Parts: sequence; C-alpha cells; structure tokens
Amino acid sequence: MAITPNPYKTTGALGWIDDRFPLTKMWKEHLSEYYAPKNFNFWYFFGSLALLVLVNQLLTGIFLTMHYKPGAETAFDSVEYIMRDVPWGNVIRYMHSTGASAFFVVVFLHMFRGLMYGSYQKPRELIWVFGALIFLVLMAEAFCGYVLPWGNMSYWGAAVIINLFGTIPFIGPDLVTWIQGDFVPSDATLNRLFSIHVIALPFVLVGLVVAHILALHEVGSNNPDGVEIKKKKDSATGIPLDGIPFHPYYTVKDMVGVAGFLIIFCAVLFFMPDGGGYFLEAPNFTPASQTNTPEHITPAWYFGTYYAMLRATPSFAGTQIWGVIVMGAAVVILFFVPWLDKSKVKSIRYKGALSKIALTIFAINFVVLNYYGLQPPSATVQLISQIGTILYFAFFLLMPWYSKIDKTKPVPERVTE
Repeated sequence: MAITPNPYKTTGALGWIDDRFPLTKMWKEHLSEYYAPKNFNFWYFFGSLALLVLVNQLLTGIFLTMHYKPGAETAFDSVEYIMRDVPWGNVIRYMHSTGASAFFVVVFLHMFRGLMYGSYQKPRELIWVFGALIFLVLMAEAFCGYVLPWGNMSYWGAAVIINLFGTIPFIGPDLVTWIQGDFVPSDATLNRLFSIHVIALPFVLVGLVVAHILALHEVGSNNPDGVEIKKKKDSATGIPLDGIPFHPYYTVKDMVGVAGFLIIFCAVLFFMPDGGGYFLEAPNFTPASQTNTPEHITPAWYFGTYYAMLRATPSFAGTQIWGVIVMGAAVVILFFVPWLDKSKVKSIRYKGALSKIALTIFAINFVVLNYYGLQPPSATVQLISQIGTILYFAFFLLMPWYSKIDKTKPVPERVTE
C-alpha cells in the first residue's frame, strides 16, 4: 500500500514520522496555526490550569498506587506508610489531595467563565455538554478517591452517599447492598471504589477532555466580546483578522497563569495541606470505625453546595428521595444551559442588568450554599439552604424569560482590545 505524501514537506526523522503519523499536522492545527481571539483575559487561564491539574492527579495517582493497598485492614495503614516511610511520600500524597481541591476550584471558575461569556451558545453547545460530562465524572472520581484512605470520615461519608441509592423505590435497599458488595461499607466496597477510581473513571475523564478540546478547536474559541473571529478573515491568507496563533502567544501567556497558580498551590501544599480542615478533615486521620461516628458527617468541601440542597429538602415518608432528586437535578440542569439562554448576545459585557444581576446572585448563592452545606444541621442552616436551593434553580429555570426580555447593547463587528 502506497504511503500518503507528506503535505508539510518535513524531512529526516520528522518527515518519516509525518508520513506515518500526523505529528506536524496536529502541532499546526491545534497550536501553531490554531488562531485564537487576541483579546483573551485572565479568565481563560483556567482551561489550561484544569489540564495541568489533571496531569498532576494522574501522575501522583500512579505513584500512590505503587504503595497503596486497597482493603479494610490495610488501606489506612498503607496511607500512613506512604506518609511516614516512603521517600517524598507525604509530598506526593498532599499533591494529590490538594490537587483534588485545586481541580474543583479551577473547574468551578472555568465553568463560571463559560456562563459569563456565553461560551455555551451556538455553535459551542457540544463543548459545554462535554464540559458538563467532565464535571459529572469528576464528581464521581473525587468521591471514590475520598473513600480510599479509609479514615473515619471516609467510611461514614461512603455510608451516607451510597445509602442515598436506598431511597430509590422497590430496588433501593438491594441496590445499596449490590454497590457495597456487603450490608455495610467493607473490604469489597473499598476494592470496587479503588478499581473505579484508578482504572475506569480516569479513562472516561481523559477521553472526555480530548473530546472537549477537539470540539473547541473545531468551532474555535469564544472570547470576552462573544465575536466570531472566523467571520472577518484576511482575503489573501484566510487568517482571522482578530486571531493570533495559540503558540507561542497563548502558550507563553498561560505560563504566567501557571506560575501564579503554582505559587498558591505550593503555599497550600507546604504550609497548610489540610486546608484548615476542609481539604483533609480531622476525623480522617483516625482509622474507619463502625462504632465511632464523627460528631458531624460532611462530604468533601466541593460537594457542599449539593449536600446543602439534599439537607434542605424535607424527607418524604421517612426517605430522602426528593432530596436525592433535587441534588441530581442541580447537576443535570447544567446540560440544558445552551438551550435555556435565549439572549441575542453571548458576552455579559453586552447583556443587560437582568442577566448581570442573575449571574451575580447565582455566584454568591453558590458559595453560600457551599459554606452551609458543611455546617452542622440547624433550623437556620436549613432555612438558608432552602432559600439558596430556590435561587439556584431560579437562575436556570427563569433564564429563558430574563435572557429574552433583557436589554442588550450592540455587539461590535470585531473584538475590542
């Protein structure tokens, strides 16, 4: 079979590779000749930072797996062994645990930027859907990883979350037993979650990230003005007038974001790796015990918003089925954002007061819900959580109305500096 001619005229070893693998083609299409809008601001750091943290999690996870032993009798001791006896083991473990929190921080900010600049609107609906899937898989991955140290909070957190499946009518109790592999979280549960965390979900996560990037590069990046740069091209070269090559301009710019991120990340890593008890809770430094319940069972901080919604919903016939439905709906509704927004413009810069107020309230409300989702239950906490839950869903469900009637400003023909 004849070899396809190399269209990039590379020679030597590179030419030999290009005849058999699209190395130069990928470099040009996705970096050196991928034209991105020239008005990116600091909000566009968080996409590349999310990729950086993903690589950190994968690499540190590999090293941790070399010494970790999944099992009810061995998991906690193996983590202690990593922390105390493995050279640099404590640093690698903290890089992984702090990285999990950093992952959610940058993903939350990345998604907020998408909401702010309308990066989900046509033709980028699929990019947003892939991003929502990444968020969903990331939550599952984080939950499985949270259980693996088999500390006391890990154990009881697993018991609470897995037992939520028990609220499903008819099959709930049997489903819980099937998931756990036992009647309580046990050795079988830990082995299953370890397999999912280390093998199954990372493959899915990496695949979705690749799909997310490919979809982005197919339609092009959005920008703070929401202007499609492909509409204005140089008549001779076909290059967008408001575009610049991603490399070297944005690869160099992203290095600034990476440097700033690493300064903060390393400060937390070396001086406050437990995040003040939010990244690593105090009960998780003691072994799992069926007879020693933590004073206040909470999920990891990045689940706080959704846990607040779960607790805010009153029980029905002695079960939390409606709370589970509300919590699930809070994630599922993200997938429909591209079709809920009826605004004629993409960017918050050119939207009216209604959209700006709604997004501001949503952002503040998300943080408030996250905080109260981690607080001990009380009447006040429940009331605030209930109000916050209503505001959360109102942002999305009322979006077709306020985005349609909102007064917008004229969008410029070309991007602004």
